[in-house]
Amino acid sequence: MNLTHNMHHMEHWADTHHPLWIDFIRVGLGLFLLIKGIMFIQDTSALMTIMRNSQFPWVSAGLAHYVALAHIAGGAMIAMGLKTRVAVLFQLPILLGAVLFINPNRGFYSQNTELWSSIIVLLLLVFFLVFGSGRFSVDQAINKANKDWLY
Repeated sequence: MNLTHNMHHMEHWADTHHPLWIDFIRVGLGLFLLIKGIMFIQDTSALMTIMRNSQFPWVSAGLAHYVALAHIAGGAMIAMGLKTRVAVLFQLPILLGAVLFINPNRGFYSQNTELWSSIIVLLLLVFFLVFGSGRFSVDQAINKANKDWLY
């Protein structure tokens, strides 16, 4: 009961402290993830290299499908503001893996743009996990419609 109350309190606080310009960042983040998912699917040579170098190709194939689906579906959901926190939760393991395991192998120098973009996206995902969808979102429209219907 206390956890539910705290989550509701946090959502209410985040909704009341959510400036409009943050919605534009949410939409941009969602579109970026959607495009990255499409690019991931289109780059079949890199995908095959990942699977070929893996000791467990079936796990690599499953992870590749998870990454593509999570980026495409989750990116679209984040851009629309539809169940943003759920979509963010599906993105977090991917970005944590990219920041901690994939991109550091290339070094921490300034030309490693994949690492820096992964860090920025990870930070934005954590931000939207806390702050949620915002005023201009499908979630907000559904909540408003439900309140109007109840009264």
